[in-house]
Formats: sequence, C-alpha cells, structure tokens
Amino acid sequence: MLKWFKFFIAVLLIPACAGMAIALGNVLSVCGGADLTWIPFLAGVACWCVIFFLLPKPMWIYVFGHELTHALWAWLFGGKIKKMKVASSGGHVIVTKNNFLITLAPYFFPLYAVVLIAIFFVGQWLWAWRPFLVYFDLLLGAAYAFHVTLTFHTLQTRQSDITSQGYLFSGVVIFLGNAAILLFGIPLLSQKATCWEASKFWLTDTITVLHWLNQWI
Repeated sequence: MLKWFKFFIAVLLIPACAGMAIALGNVLSVCGGADLTWIPFLAGVACWCVIFFLLPKPMWIYVFGHELTHALWAWLFGGKIKKMKVASSGGHVIVTKNNFLITLAPYFFPLYAVVLIAIFFVGQWLWAWRPFLVYFDLLLGAAYAFHVTLTFHTLQTRQSDITSQGYLFSGVVIFLGNAAILLFGIPLLSQKATCWEASKFWLTDTITVLHWLNQWI
C-alpha cells in the first residue's frame, strides 16, 4: 500500500480516533467505581513506574516481546518465522508475510499482559483461581504499564517499523490499537459494562464528532 494512500486513510480515520477517545472516557466513567479492580491494578502500575524510573530498563525482555509479537502476528496471517534475533540494543525478525498490522503490532498489542490474562483464565478454569484475582489485577497493571512505558521509550528513537508505514498512518493505527484494547478490556476487567456497550459508545461518539466536523466545515 502506497504511503500517500495510507496518509489519506489515516486522515479519514482521525474522527474515529477522536470518537474512541471520547468513548474511552465514557467507559471509564461507567467502570470507575470498581475499587476492588482498580486499586490493585493501579498499584501494579505504580510499582512498575518505580522500577522504570529508578532501575535499569529491562530492554532485552522488551525487545524479545517486541520481536515475538511481530512473529505471532505474522503467524496469525499465515506467515512463517524464518529467523529472529534479540539483543538489548535491538532485534529483528524475518517472516514470510508482512502487512501494516504485523509491522505495527508490537506498539499496540501488550503481549505480556495478554499472556498473563491467558494464564489466569486457564488457572481459573482448572484450579478456580478467583481468590487470587487481586494479585492478577496487580500483575496486570504492572504488565500493561511495562508495555506503555517501554513502547513510549522506544518511540523516542527512529523506528524503521514507523517510517516504513508513514508517521501519521502509524500514529493512527497505534492509537486505535491501544485505545481499543482499553475500550474493550476495561469492561471485561471491571465487569461494570459490556463490550457491546463500549462499541455503541464508540459508534455514537464518532458520529457526534463527524456531525461537529460537518457543522464546522
């Protein structure tokens, strides 16, 4: 897909980005009272932030997750992994299939948080881990904060993944990916709303943004 066409698509998706941001605020207002979820989750975020700012950054772990995410998304699209190299200074993976989602997935897909969720669901199914939910929320907060902080840290330097797709298009895809995970993940985590309700928020708020743009133009 040509960069100019991706730029055009990115411009068209900006109202959807604004609508998702507003919808995310609405979902947070609905789910904000889930204290038994948010207190340990935010405690996990705080714990990770202390590590991030005061201790050496675990870049090898981040890079491994980054390259593995490329590989997993390539596999989901029917590709094969031919080679993967990981080092603290950076890494790369060679796959037989590529597209913009495979290229940008590490910037919006929190691999370690997803793995943690999968482990907990299996544990809940097999061994009834529900009494340990508070510890899961704590670890999930730390895992998600790990993704956000180290992704932001990595984006401070020039990334070939981003330049290959174009800055605006990459920014829109990364924003929509991260916001979508929160938009649909928060209702699942707090159990105060449904993903269907979150979808309706997004649709309604995007239509509102489009109406506002139409009046302004």
